[in-house]
Amino acid sequence: MTISHYSVIIIGGGPIGLACALEAQKKGLGYVILEKGALVNSIYNYPTNMTFFSTSERLEIGNVPFVSNNPKPTRSEALEYYRRVASSHKLAIHLFEEVQTVEKQENNKFSVTTNKRKYTADNIIIATGFYDIPFPLNVPGEDLPKVTHYYKDPHFYAFQNVLVVGAQNSAVDAALETWRKGANVTMLVRGKEIGQRVKYWVRPDIINRIEEGSIKAYYNANILAIREHEVDIETEEGNITLPNDWVIALTGYQPNLNFLRSIGISLSNDEVMAPLINEATFETNIVGVYLAGVICGGMNTHRLFIENSREHATKIISSIVAKS
Repeated sequence: MTISHYSVIIIGGGPIGLACALEAQKKGLGYVILEKGALVNSIYNYPTNMTFFSTSERLEIGNVPFVSNNPKPTRSEALEYYRRVASSHKLAIHLFEEVQTVEKQENNKFSVTTNKRKYTADNIIIATGFYDIPFPLNVPGEDLPKVTHYYKDPHFYAFQNVLVVGAQNSAVDAALETWRKGANVTMLVRGKEIGQRVKYWVRPDIINRIEEGSIKAYYNANILAIREHEVDIETEEGNITLPNDWVIALTGYQPNLNFLRSIGISLSNDEVMAPLINEATFETNIVGVYLAGVICGGMNTHRLFIENSREHATKIISSIVAKS
């Protein structure tokens, strides 16, 4: 079997992975993107009716204009934009190909094994984001088919008893959209209020729906157990049982730090577990391995976004070119 060699292998086909590919292409470097899912897989898995908090120009990569119908683009507009970027620049992308191992060889090149084939590379860029691993509820019944950690479309939940766990943007969107399609919605909020980071044009809407009683919310509450037709929750007034058809547990997501550890990348010794990188070049303690995008923040997934990590691509490729 012939093993393909590249100057740069980019792991992750999200916006920042695409930005890295655009820079590599611009500098004449041989590269390939390896993406385990669809193009910009995280955005594809966002709720169907989602609107971004950022404006379209702040989501642009590679100086390709992003024109949307409104200042804040929708999920479908973003998917169309990143497809256009990949197509117009003929980016080298292998979709639905999952990287399993990355190993440094004695000649300082890297061996990369996927679920389909093997490669070698001079440099590795990891731009895998954090949307793959949800935080578990750790309660009995979490493995029932009625429980999901991802929310897509509201119609599915029409006229059903729905429990939404969470208080940030995704949970608020799920609660409002399913309620507007006829679901009987209850929110379980672990803290004392709806999250302060919720989109400013949405937060008053959910608060008003809760105050008028259209959506029931339990604050400082926890889920205790999930059964086929009921859920037990702990509230400030005591434990209660609710009739339930579906649990949408939007408790947040975490990066695949075990993958970084398997390569030998050092993480900070605190709860953030941030990868140790050169802030000027984004190179890790493994020479030739770079991180790009939100993965640089470790468990602090709210520090980096598309708009403030696009520059990672330029700095990384500049470092690679300078070394070569």
